[in-house]
Amino acid sequence: QVQLVESGGGLVQAGGTLRLSCAASGSIFSCNTMGWFRQAPGKQRELVTTVTTGGTKNYADSVRGRFTISRDNAKNTVYLQMNSLKPEDTAVYYCNCNALRSGLIVSYWGQGTQVTVSS
Repeated sequence: QVQLVESGGGLVQAGGTLRLSCAASGSIFSCNTMGWFRQAPGKQRELVTTVTTGGTKNYADSVRGRFTISRDNAKNTVYLQMNSLKPEDTAVYYCNCNALRSGLIVSYWGQGTQVTVSS
């Protein structure tokens, strides 16, 4: 079982920066992939970025070059550094862990943290 708690959201002006943190209650070594998703009002949840245990990273085109994901296995924490923020980045950001359990992929989610970018 993995419990995830996000923090670091807030209100920022366009062009600003924020750093989100996702603290896991259990060891994130059990998470084959960890990532960040976001959901804007009236829209479906979308992938922002993921990182595997091996360190392979994947980014949505809309954030590549502006956002950076990192994981600190010793602290059981995943971070999302967001630079050059745009109003369209406004959303609730969710941390995700995909773990392999008895041959099945099980997804764990945090409660979400609000990011609001003003123009």
